[in-house]
Order: sequence, then C-alpha cells, then structure tokens
Amino acid sequence: MSLPALQYPNGISYEDFLATVDEGTHAEWVDGQVVPVTPPSKEHLTITAFLLAALRGYANRKRLGGIVLHAPAQMKLARSGREPDVIYLSPATMARWGERYVEGPADLVIEVVSPESRTRDRREKFREYEAAGVREYWLIDPAQRTADVYALSPGGVYERVDPGDPPRLNSVVLPGLWIDPAWLWSEAPDEWAAFEEWGLI
Repeated sequence: MSLPALQYPNGISYEDFLATVDEGTHAEWVDGQVVPVTPPSKEHLTITAFLLAALRGYANRKRLGGIVLHAPAQMKLARSGREPDVIYLSPATMARWGERYVEGPADLVIEVVSPESRTRDRREKFREYEAAGVREYWLIDPAQRTADVYALSPGGVYERVDPGDPPRLNSVVLPGLWIDPAWLWSEAPDEWAAFEEWGLI
C-alpha cells in the first residue's frame, strides 16, 4: 500500500518541493502534493544495481554516448517529479540533466515494481511517461516474474515490444541491447556475464 501524500491545501510548486524535502527523503511530486516513497527491498536494489551497471557498461563500450542515472535522480514532467529506478538520456537529450533533476522525459525509463508501487507503476506512471514522450518504458515485476518493454509508437502510444523466442527485453532506444529475464531473478545478477554474452569482453 502506498504511503499517503503530505497534504498541501493549495498545492506546492515543484521548486518549493525541492526546497522543502531534504536530500535524504525519498519522495515524488505529483499534482502539487508530496508523495513519500517506501524504501526498496533487497531484491529491488539487486535488480536495479545490475541494470544500472549493465546499461552503463553497454552504452560506454558501444560508444553510444549519453548518461545512465538512477534513483533518487528526479525526472520533472508536466504534472509530476518522479524518481525512476534507472533512466537513460541519449546525447540528444543530455542537456535536460540539470543541477538537481532531469527537465522533461528521459529516452528510457525502467521501473522495478514493488508490491506497494504496482498500481502506480503500471497505471499512473505508464500514462504519465506515455503522455510526456518517454520513448521506452521497462516494467520489471520480481514478485510476478514478469518483464516487459514498451516503446512509443509514431502516434504517441505505448506498444509492447515483442520479446521474441527465447523471450528477452529488447531495447529500441539502445540498439542491440537485450536482457535475459533469468538474469534478473538470480540471487546475484552479474553484469560481466551480460557483457560476455553481448560480445563486449
């Protein structure tokens, strides 16, 4: 269950949110309200750390440029300031990364779903990211052992990317990048094993 928002009768601006909430507090700004975010589980942190290292290593070794960031980096959209688990900004959008947050949509956003965030990630954030123009959205649910990639269509609607056979997370934004879902569910996902599979080492 999500933590209740801190109520501001007249709402609070994003600038006031940044000034009010200290750096040690994990929270998001949604429609003028401050929404606390619960601490992640061990499995959540393990998967996130693997994805961060794997994507960063892939982008660097392939010389794709850009930058890979992780929570608590904020992504400021029209009506929200979210903390995605992992985000990628391409060279064309790197200028959006300012002193304290990303102004506008990242190219790739990954959310690792927690029991309390399932509705938020699959409905609220899905709609927000789609409307804002986040080109690619990954939804990874450790409890249900599901992993899906959605890419923005020319019409601005998310469409699920075919996982193929065997099923993989196939990126559109990072050409040639794929993730075997089995890597995510292991006790200690190894980015170096992924680098070897990708022919990077």
